[in-house]
Amino acid sequence: MQGDRAGLCVTQFDAKQLERGLICKPAALPSVHAAIIRVSKISYFKGAVATKAKFHITIGHETVMGRATFFGRYSETGTRPMSDKTDMTAAFDFSTEYLYQTELLAVKANAAEGDSVSSSVTLPDAQFALMEFERPVTCGRNFIVIGSKLDSDIHANTCRLAFHGYLLEPLSDQNYVDTVLPRLRVIKERLKEGVVERQVDQFTLVCRGLFKKESKVDAFVGLKITLSTGEAGFIEGGFGQSGKFKVRIPGKFSLFSVLIFIYV
Repeated sequence: MQGDRAGLCVTQFDAKQLERGLICKPAALPSVHAAIIRVSKISYFKGAVATKAKFHITIGHETVMGRATFFGRYSETGTRPMSDKTDMTAAFDFSTEYLYQTELLAVKANAAEGDSVSSSVTLPDAQFALMEFERPVTCGRNFIVIGSKLDSDIHANTCRLAFHGYLLEPLSDQNYVDTVLPRLRVIKERLKEGVVERQVDQFTLVCRGLFKKESKVDAFVGLKITLSTGEAGFIEGGFGQSGKFKVRIPGKFSLFSVLIFIYV
């Protein structure tokens, strides 16, 4: 039955003519060119697990080179430790917005593993990777994935296993860049800075420095801003024709010459 092993003696047979493979029903396992994987960094790996870096990816019975793009899912009500694996193999949700990560974050399961990530770092409640393989591999959903740096010095006293996880979404279409990736909602966070020019009333400010004269400010209406003094508000609309804009602060605020920050 599945999982059992057996030895078979075949006389006068050249073992070089036999390669390792999988026995399954037709079409059960596709040839995968890329995959979306739920991942966790192995805390004993001391190097950075960076986006766009190449790793040796072990999946099924194969080890191939792959390039990873990491992204995280953040909740508004807080985060939970990455050691929580309750939904490790849950289906991938294409309708959720994810935040692009320049590298995979590590969270220690307990104090015995060393210092944890600084409390000032906002941690995702789940991390994922778009893994693109240099050649197709035969695998399916929920296969275990291990990412390694096997080309590092084998004599060094370091862990070469960088991350592990489960395959959630196999991308068997060779044209996945055009057919699947447009559905993947990964955003990059950008920071812009402007200056408060004057106060209109107790709730409204006129600001400048974020937009050019030809910019369409209406596209940014409703986006949140934060004053350097800590008050939060949102862009209410444009002001004039020179790129200035109005900011609404739903409460009292300090003034003057405070900076504005906007995330796009």
